[in-house]
Amino acid sequence: MLAWRCVTTAVVLLPWALRLDRREWARQAVLALLCQCLYLGGVFWAAAAGVPPGTAALIAALQPALVLTIVVLLDAQRLRASHLAGLALGTTGVALTAAGDLRAGVTVAALVLPLVAMLSLAAGTMLQQRWSTQSRPAPPLMPTLAVQSVFTAGFFTAYAAAAGTLTPPPTAGFWTAVAWAAAAGIGSYGLYYLVTTHDGATRASTLLYLTPGATAVWAVLMFGQPLRAATVLGLLISAFAVFLLHTAATPVIRSPSADTDGQAGLRGDRHDHARPSRRRGVHRGS
Repeated sequence: MLAWRCVTTAVVLLPWALRLDRREWARQAVLALLCQCLYLGGVFWAAAAGVPPGTAALIAALQPALVLTIVVLLDAQRLRASHLAGLALGTTGVALTAAGDLRAGVTVAALVLPLVAMLSLAAGTMLQQRWSTQSRPAPPLMPTLAVQSVFTAGFFTAYAAAAGTLTPPPTAGFWTAVAWAAAAGIGSYGLYYLVTTHDGATRASTLLYLTPGATAVWAVLMFGQPLRAATVLGLLISAFAVFLLHTAATPVIRSPSADTDGQAGLRGDRHDHARPSRRRGVHRGS
């Protein structure tokens, strides 16, 4: 499924892939490995190993805390009480949402898979922010999506071929799922890296607190699954945590490589309101 989804995406976006230079191809290959190959692979392999969605969501909920800690350490920022409160509330909200999905019997080896996926996405998010703060003009969204799709398609195609699972089933439902996944992949990763580049790694990561609750609501609409009271409560708590984290003021530390136009690199998770950024568009995606 992942292999054909990525191949389809790569074919659609291939015309844009030739617009980047070799250095940018290398950067996008690294981001593709971290944010698509290892992240998506870890999530799918965890599901195949029997890790419940709720457990995977709880592990993924560690990512905002990890990213915020890295940003604070690297950028010499002060960790505020509002940050700690937001992280605590966000994790609590996810735990409530996922409580009904937890079950015993999951092996430690299986739990390592979503942990690797979370760490890979966190690393890719930080690299994306770091590279977007450099004075060198950043490439637009479509070429970066295209290059990452080419690398990801090669990764999962090689894996599926080695595992003997590359041949697609001859059903319309499979190709409908592939088309849906390809469209969702372009949109979701494009938006994620838009937020990362525009608002910083911390704010982009905190939005992931909304994933389990949003998924639960989506499952109600798509599959008619019951919506538990704990799910609604968890979604509300997570939403408040995201609001709290997004409104937590963090001073901007300007990049020394700002251009003569006044365009400074954005470090941390907040723009300089006294001098709005002139960045336009989106720089990287997967």
